This record gives sequence, C-alpha cells and structure tokens, in this order.
Amino acid sequence: MEPQPIITVKNLSARFGDNVVFENVSFEVYKGEVLVIVGGSGCGKSTLLRIMIGLLKPFAGQVLYQGMDVTAAEESELNNYRQNIGVLFQSGALFSSMTLGENIALPLAEYTDLEEDAIRRIIKMKLGMVNLAGYENHYPAELSGGMKKRAGIARAMALDPRVLFLDELSAGLDPITAVELDDLIVKTNEALGTTMVIVTHELESIYKIAHRVLMLDKTAKGMIAEGTPLELKKQATDPRVQSFFLRQLPPATEKQEFYDN
Repeated sequence: MEPQPIITVKNLSARFGDNVVFENVSFEVYKGEVLVIVGGSGCGKSTLLRIMIGLLKPFAGQVLYQGMDVTAAEESELNNYRQNIGVLFQSGALFSSMTLGENIALPLAEYTDLEEDAIRRIIKMKLGMVNLAGYENHYPAELSGGMKKRAGIARAMALDPRVLFLDELSAGLDPITAVELDDLIVKTNEALGTTMVIVTHELESIYKIAHRVLMLDKTAKGMIAEGTPLELKKQATDPRVQSFFLRQLPPATEKQEFYDN
C-alpha cells in the first residue's frame, strides 16, 4: 500500500515585510511517519511549523489537513483541527504556576467534557507514558530540562492527537537525555502510530527517529532536499546537503521499510 498523506503543503510562502523567508514549499506528511525538518538558522523551519499548526498565516499557499485548508479556516474549524494535533515548542511552554497535572489537564478541560476522575486517570496515564509517573503535583521549576520536555510531550499527547509537532526537541539537553527523548519518540510512534513533524538540527537524532527528512535553505529561500536520511547522505549532490549529512556518525539503520509496506 502507498502511504496516505494526512497533511498536504501546497506552494507555501512566508514573508515578514520585505523579508522573504521561503517560497513555493510543497510536500506531504504521510500517516504514521516521522517527518523531520532541518536546515540552517534563519531558513524558516519554525515558521513553517507554526504555519502548519495554524498559528501563523502564510503569504501564499495552503496547508491541508485531510482536505481542510488550515490557512483559511474559521476559528471553529481551527478548534477542531487543534483537537487532532499536539504541539511541543522549544521551550516546553509549560505554565510555571501550575503543576504537571494541571498543565496536562488544560487541553482536556478546554476541548472535552470529561469528568474530573477521568481527567485524573488520563493525567496519570500520560505521565506514565513519558516516565514521569507520580509527578502530578510537581511544578516545572522542580524538574530538569529533560523532564520538562517529557512533561511537555505528555501535555501534547493529552488528547491522543493524530499529528504531533515538536520544535527542537533536544535543544539545550545533554547527550544522554537527548537519546532518552529519541527513544521516547520512536516508541510512541511505533506503539501508537502517531504522525510526527519534528524540527531539529541534531544529526544523531535524525538518523534514529526520521522516516523522511526535508531540508530548507536560507539562501535558496525554500526546500533543497527531500528523502530518507541515508538517501540524502549517500545520494545528495547539493554541497549544502552534503555538508549537513556527511558528518561522522555511528552506524545507523535506515527506516526505508516504512515506505516498503
């Protein structure tokens, strides 16, 4: 079977005043895949993510989620879309004045009619999924950086989203903690089939978690490469792509089997 797109990006352009961030970016996100977006500073990775989430309007183009145009949606349609996605920003974006349990309860209280007992059970389950069982009453300030990221993932997963967006998941973390987060991403994708769109610059993580990679470039003002990590490493002829992927790495296993099923 051919993989089915859950999100389609068509001829997307982003500008801030006279500054063109990128132009005519088109690609699809397939159901159940981990798609990683890479590129140098200022190429528009986070801008692209925010447009896909519905937080920014593009200069031109469309983002279609199962046929619905996110970029032109009314607020009621966006609310429905947001119930089907989870988001983790680079900072984690946890509310410091709330416990982890209260942070995770927020989307459940806003988008569902669940009773308090049901919400408490979901909080425990989601924290258990990210190895934070028993931390319901802890505040973000009491956690390490890696624990905050895991708590952010738990909140992003509160509504069992079909698509999970993660911005610079490993930023600012030590290598061991970063590996633990990579493992969590792989296990979550494999166990739940959650589609993921991840912005990162960590090459080791890319080889471990990505089914497919898109590369943006600031000078080109758009997308310059698309493929599996090993395809881009072995077959790329663009020197910018080669420079990114031909760094020394430990042996890695390509996830090409995703597209062979």
